[in-house]
Amino acid sequence: MSTPLTVPATSPATATLYDCRDAYSQALESMAAADPRVCALVSDSVSSTKLKSFSQKFPERFVNVGIAEQNLVGVGAGLAASGMVPYVCAASCFLTARAMEQIKVDLGYSKLNVRLCGMSSGMAYGELGPTHHSIEDLAWTRIIPNLSVVVPADPLETAAAMHYSLQHIGPMFLRISRMPVRAVHQQGFQFTLGKASTLRAGNDITLMANGVMVSRALDAADTLDQIGIHARVLNMSSMSPMDVDAVLDAASTTRGIVTAEEALAAGGLGGAVAEILAVHHPAPMRILGVPGVFAPTGSAEFLLEHFGLTARGIHNAALDLLGEKP
Repeated sequence: MSTPLTVPATSPATATLYDCRDAYSQALESMAAADPRVCALVSDSVSSTKLKSFSQKFPERFVNVGIAEQNLVGVGAGLAASGMVPYVCAASCFLTARAMEQIKVDLGYSKLNVRLCGMSSGMAYGELGPTHHSIEDLAWTRIIPNLSVVVPADPLETAAAMHYSLQHIGPMFLRISRMPVRAVHQQGFQFTLGKASTLRAGNDITLMANGVMVSRALDAADTLDQIGIHARVLNMSSMSPMDVDAVLDAASTTRGIVTAEEALAAGGLGGAVAEILAVHHPAPMRILGVPGVFAPTGSAEFLLEHFGLTARGIHNAALDLLGEKP
């Protein structure tokens, strides 16, 4: 029996901020206690993956392969082929870049039940610079056949997606952020792969986001509402498969779509939405993300501000799409 995560209900102004890695590690321990198949693998990253407690409680189901991400994925594939359910946990920048061939062949092609947990994703490692920014991972992973890709927005969704992953068939990539976020879902939230979550109704424009950008999209919707623009806010946490019906409904019932992601603007959420619209229902779009450059060194908050990945940036993009002045 899984233990539900509890967070207090708060308004944006007084919201408690959470590190989603805590929700992920608590969920993983709960799952391991209930299912002896659950095991965890790391690449010399016990602290950053927050698995010290797991390693102490389940030492026989914890493997540290050292700084060897390709081997990490390969060992995970072997354990999955042996009937275990491995959670392969490492910094997303290294896990997805160094081990992409293994992710493609050992997991996607082989359809093995490995769960990749890309930790400290996006620009959360800010001050460590471009080598540690993980802004390409969504573009890389979402195009791998058979690999499901999930980008939780808050601790409730992180825990729900983790518990869902245990019964999922096939490989999965869960992009876990360390950047503090507030809870945007209600208690009892249930994660459904392939479905968007409507967090706010509106028929003027649709704001689509995932991960740390979801709360910023909600804040943008608040400021747009103050000037008479009613924005729909969709949490597009399921990157692959994507909720095509939600995208097409937004295209047909609102005047345009703004996407926002803590990743490259090319190839990720915005790219996936644009592909759907181009084939089925062309509609005005604005795609917010890192614009095809190596993100510089600086704090995570500085980097989000630098690239306009803020509530104000989303607000202004919506006004631009609608042909109105900020």
